[in-house]
Amino acid sequence: MLAEETRNEEFADSVRDLLDVVEGELLAAAEANTALVTEAARHIISAGGKRFRPLLVVLASQFGPSAARDDVVRSALVVELTHVASLYHDDVMDDARLRRGSPSANVRWGNSVAIMVGDFLFARASDIVSELGTDFVRMQARTFARLVQGQIAESVGPQDGEDPLQHYLQVVADKTGSLIATSAVFGSKVAGADREVQDILAAFGEEIGMVFQLSDDIIDITSDETGKTPGTDLREGVPTLPILLVRQSADAGDARLLELLDSDLSDDDTLSEALALLRRHPAVERARTEVRRRAEQARALLEPLPDGPAKSALQDLCDSVVTRSS
Repeated sequence: MLAEETRNEEFADSVRDLLDVVEGELLAAAEANTALVTEAARHIISAGGKRFRPLLVVLASQFGPSAARDDVVRSALVVELTHVASLYHDDVMDDARLRRGSPSANVRWGNSVAIMVGDFLFARASDIVSELGTDFVRMQARTFARLVQGQIAESVGPQDGEDPLQHYLQVVADKTGSLIATSAVFGSKVAGADREVQDILAAFGEEIGMVFQLSDDIIDITSDETGKTPGTDLREGVPTLPILLVRQSADAGDARLLELLDSDLSDDDTLSEALALLRRHPAVERARTEVRRRAEQARALLEPLPDGPAKSALQDLCDSVVTRSS
């Protein structure tokens, strides 16, 4: 037992060490020819983040016969730079004021600079992925296409006759699940894993990516316990899982909540009332149940993979993603 604990500790240390390397390389990748662009491109990176996608790259790289350290780092850089670049564009489209607790790039430098900085980071990701080979370039391009289509679908909303909840779940799959799935495939692919293993990890990444975003939906409502500003999505009118579940309800007692959801929530008192009603609504627990269901579904996908610290770490992710929204 002690030997197993030692192996797990050594594995965790090696993962942390590799993620530290990725962190430093992210800042280096954001360096530009001018101080202004460098500062703007490092703005979100320097604010920190969960680095969920690089973590998946590193863990997935354990399921092949061997992985060159430099290729694992490159893969992690590609997926995280792609993610960060998309955040610059999202903040412009959402007219966001804050990002990770700091003024957003569009607030600090204006929309045009923020958009072009996002483009710059996409270009850096494309440059790095070319070093991995054409298969990786194709995969990143197809993932990027899904990201864009998901953003467009979110912007235009569900079409006539389309179920709003199914529309939203597809948006989440395209905007979040796709890149997390690609992260897992990149890691396993650079390690030389066979196609079956890559497919398992792709399916896991897509599902755990959904869980990750849906748990954020709940945190936006119940976030007093997590330190996040509650009601951000609610105030911006972003349709999230609990809100869509409320709108499915036929309970006459929801009239006041529905009235608030359709109103201007820029006023703090109005937002607080809406949050208070939402937190007591059964839709929040229904959303938690869906998150738990999907997390168990993700865990089940891992069953065919060989046992070891990497598989255990992926299984732990299923628990931690659920716990953060409990």
